[in-house]
Amino acid sequence: MAETTRDRIIAAASALLAEGGREAISTRAVSTAANVQAPTIYRIFGDKSGLLDAVAGHGFQEYLRSKTSLGESDDPVEDLRHGWDLHVGFGLANPALYTLIYGEPRPGIESPAARAAAEVLAKQVRRIALAGRLRVSEERAAHMIHSAGCGTTLTLIAIPEERRDPGLSAMSREAVIAAVTTGAPQSTPADAQPVNRAVALRALLPQVTVLTDAERTLLAEWLDRIATAGSQKACPLVDPEPPNRLKI
Repeated sequence: MAETTRDRIIAAASALLAEGGREAISTRAVSTAANVQAPTIYRIFGDKSGLLDAVAGHGFQEYLRSKTSLGESDDPVEDLRHGWDLHVGFGLANPALYTLIYGEPRPGIESPAARAAAEVLAKQVRRIALAGRLRVSEERAAHMIHSAGCGTTLTLIAIPEERRDPGLSAMSREAVIAAVTTGAPQSTPADAQPVNRAVALRALLPQVTVLTDAERTLLAEWLDRIATAGSQKACPLVDPEPPNRLKI
């Protein structure tokens, strides 16, 4: 397939990003490297944010292909481990690109690359929920895994390679997996089973056809309430009044 002007601009901007970081991507630098006029960049991408999103999406395609090509095993939690390791490995191999995608979040705005990665994660979490091994809601699990994974990767990127703790990623991974998943269903403690079953049923709810839309909405609300209340009881995030806390 012949290279288009758009492809040439993205390739030039990607090379500048890898060499000098986000600051190296200016309209003048990109137009010179791609041998195009500046108005061409604005015509194709709209503005610099549009160009950066295109660069991020282009660079992220390789990662997404690797992640989706992993396939699925019989153990969705183990698949999540593999996905985590791939995510962190991609960030360390492509620090400028990873920082472009995740390093400067814009409230209410998600880049196409980040959105695609989030969809892959959501599918992994859904499989864990369907297996009855999720101890929190799907949404909370995805947010916890995403925030822990991004935080770990950005932290490692910021540390000089020779000083990086080789066990940090694995420890963070296992901590978040322990927080959001259970063991095999038969080994799950009895007091945790209602939450697991509520989350599993919530994941299956879109496939239920015998209920009306109103009934399905109401059941979803009840199941979400069970999952949320159960996860807060099992793993409270805030201690409102620890006994020895100093009051200021």
